[in-house]
Amino acid sequence: MQTLRVLAATIILATGTGVLVAGADAGAVSGASITGAWSRTDGSLRIAIEACGERFCAVNTWTKDPSNGEAVGDRLVMTLQPRDPVRLAGEAFDEKRGLKYTMLISVGQDAMTTQGCVLAGIVCKTMNWTRLR
Repeated sequence: MQTLRVLAATIILATGTGVLVAGADAGAVSGASITGAWSRTDGSLRIAIEACGERFCAVNTWTKDPSNGEAVGDRLVMTLQPRDPVRLAGEAFDEKRGLKYTMLISVGQDAMTTQGCVLAGIVCKTMNWTRLR
């Protein structure tokens, strides 16, 4: 779940303002979508991101080392909207830990960078992801 926490923190919601409304087009920027299967570039975690109601959910599908707090099935619920042509911004909620993050996500056809922040943007973490085929 630490990776999901980092994903939330890295899924790049660095705005820290109230709840944002998602919507069908919110998960796509510049023709690329955040939905699908992703692998963290360090090889330690795989996730699936899909629409879940008006939001998006990132669910751990595989973890290299479950002793680090991450488990298969851990879920991050994200409320996102386009910020500019290549980024999404909003909030994410870590169901396991009960934590809320601001997020900022840059997504391309085969790569994604997420940044998640807590404590009003004081503590942030960035992660890189590659799309799985």
